[in-house]
Amino acid sequence: MNKKKLIYGLISLFVAVFLLLVISNYSIARIAKNKTYFNTSEIKKNKVGLLLGTAKYYKSGGINLYFKYRIDAAVELYKSGKIEYILVSGDNSSVYYNEPMTFKKELIKRGVPAEVIYLDYAGFRTLDSVIRSKEIFEQTEITIISQQFQNERAIYIAESKGINAIGFNAKDMEGTHGLKVKFREYFARTKAFIDIAFNVQPRFYGEKVPIGINQVQDCAESN
Repeated sequence: MNKKKLIYGLISLFVAVFLLLVISNYSIARIAKNKTYFNTSEIKKNKVGLLLGTAKYYKSGGINLYFKYRIDAAVELYKSGKIEYILVSGDNSSVYYNEPMTFKKELIKRGVPAEVIYLDYAGFRTLDSVIRSKEIFEQTEITIISQQFQNERAIYIAESKGINAIGFNAKDMEGTHGLKVKFREYFARTKAFIDIAFNVQPRFYGEKVPIGINQVQDCAESN
């Protein structure tokens, strides 16, 4: 009897997890439907583009193409006049790792003026980046810049927090690495779905930095 209960319990757990995966992924895809764009000619203008950070290099060496393609997308969007400012949000968890500053240096090399680039050092994950764009940088309407899979998840988070968001899709990765990332995305979406359901908050908040008003353009992590 105990063995049967264990089997039934495991089956029930598997079904519950499977349903959660399906529901969360469906919900995010539905909310983000028709809200991401590949062409600047089709996307509307917003004041601020939220550029989601990532590492510049792979741990094994070589340029991270997700980084390169996001830079390409942000530059294209800015130079086409579809955004006025770029808010770079990423991880700066140690003095040796600084995603926002790395992005800023690359954007400046590509011709984006330093004065239109704002940095959020406490964007440890997508949820933090999106919520802080409203709570710290006072934006309720943004264009999110990343690959489509992350844009859709970020839009779901944004919509749940009263932010009107659209996404500009950077070029995606192909091959084995791209497939691995997309597989992990199924679970990342489920995590985002649970986080929103339980009202999980960013790790840090801090002083407000209104974009385009305040002269201070770097927002260090603080609580």
